[in-house]
Amino acid sequence: MNIMIIDAQGGGIGKQLVAALKQQLPDTHILAVGTNTTATMAMLKAGADQAATGENAVIVGCRTADVIVGPIGIVIADSLLGEVTPQMALAVAQSRAVRVLIPFNHCDNIIAGIPDTGTGALIQAAILEIRRYTAKTASGTAGDSARSGTRIRCPGDSAI
Repeated sequence: MNIMIIDAQGGGIGKQLVAALKQQLPDTHILAVGTNTTATMAMLKAGADQAATGENAVIVGCRTADVIVGPIGIVIADSLLGEVTPQMALAVAQSRAVRVLIPFNHCDNIIAGIPDTGTGALIQAAILEIRRYTAKTASGTAGDSARSGTRIRCPGDSAI
């Protein structure tokens, strides 16, 4: 299982995700991609297997990831104080990977219906979703039904 974690700014969210995933799913391969070197180094120090920085690293990593994890801003162009480029957001959005997006209400992006939850609880919820998905993948039952989190239905989605 290839998990790509994307983070920006100081890399604090990514650092916590890497540490928790390495503890709870030690056999997974983690690629940490920071929008800047500070974020990348924080995730690498937390135990990521590989690390890279910048727009092209996000684009290339999205091609081979099974799961992409990060704050919801990774799918919103110009978010995270401008560190997410339109090309990064597009690569994440168009990837075939399962996306586990952490709903932070920051940088003028407000997610309606999401209570103001602490960072630790949001990270644990993300880890739980990844563990559910990896367990279903290992048992051969993965697919849309493996995505147990809150799913936003889009026009053209097949019935689940």
